[in-house]
Amino acid sequence: MIRFVLRLVGLLLLAGAFAAAVIDGARSLADQKVELSSMGTVLAYASPAKFALMHDAVVKKAPMLWDLVLVNALYAPATLDLAVLGACLFYLARRRADREALRSRIR
Repeated sequence: MIRFVLRLVGLLLLAGAFAAAVIDGARSLADQKVELSSMGTVLAYASPAKFALMHDAVVKKAPMLWDLVLVNALYAPATLDLAVLGACLFYLARRRADREALRSRIR
């Protein structure tokens, strides 16, 4: 059941990455220059109230996490962030036999 949920969320994230790539591509074609939406811009547009509260909550719990990880992730293109998260979830949802076969190929 957990594997199914991980794959479903991973698929939704990959679909979101594709949609973000299409939107960025259309915007780039219209402006005749490359424009990529950052993850912070997308989150602020999607949920402005929650995005403002996120900074305070993260800094209160783990201030180093905000400076070292989340700031860089929020400046990265939304397409890249969503694709990497989706791929990681697909990797975690793999079957055990697939993992062992991969290990034997590496050796």
